[in-house]
Amino acid sequence: MSETERAAGRGAPHQAWFRDELQRLEDQVMGGLDLVVSQLDRALEAINYQDVELAAMVAADDDRIDGRYIEVHQGVLSLLGRQALFLDDLRLAAALLHSIRCIERMGDQCANMAKLVPLSGYEAPKDPTILEWIERMGVCVRQEVLQARDAFRTRHVSLARDLVRQDQEVNRLNRDIFQRAVDIGDDPELREWSMFMVLVARCLERIGDNTVDIAEQAVFVVTGLYRQFDEPVDEGI
Repeated sequence: MSETERAAGRGAPHQAWFRDELQRLEDQVMGGLDLVVSQLDRALEAINYQDVELAAMVAADDDRIDGRYIEVHQGVLSLLGRQALFLDDLRLAAALLHSIRCIERMGDQCANMAKLVPLSGYEAPKDPTILEWIERMGVCVRQEVLQARDAFRTRHVSLARDLVRQDQEVNRLNRDIFQRAVDIGDDPELREWSMFMVLVARCLERIGDNTVDIAEQAVFVVTGLYRQFDEPVDEGI
């Protein structure tokens, strides 16, 4: 057996450990998206029912997503410092770093929505149309988060690119809510409440944008090419 073969044999167990650790970190990132879904559901429930106590829980639980961000970030950097990576491993490591940052921002947006609940008043006036659109935005964004998770986990390029179509509906609802708030009427309390809902819609819109960012990273892992989804796509990619 040559020295090269012996060296390769000695490195095999370490390489297997490295791949297992990279997979564990990917599982942590995907679990972070599940945490976002839970936070999003509770934030929207708090807004719909003006539940100040639930909103406070959502804001406090943002530490869990922040902790996940720190764990994955440090874990990936530790791996990068311990071994030279194959190109596909390097792409995945870079995508995980980018995606966990997006997840941390999504968690912040959920916390921001929750913090708006006590500010908008315990018995705030409500506009049924705005609440309906907020709910629809929430459903769309929740689906985007789950689809981004599934696209990344399965390396499904078409599923990832479909996030652009879904995000267009979220953007449309965001614009509709803003216009409704502008036209809401002269009641100062209702106008104030509607402005808070504009901020809620903006938080949802930003979560949607971050799911698209994660989907772009999923495509990068598969193809080795990074481009924003609004850029032209070469045939065959």
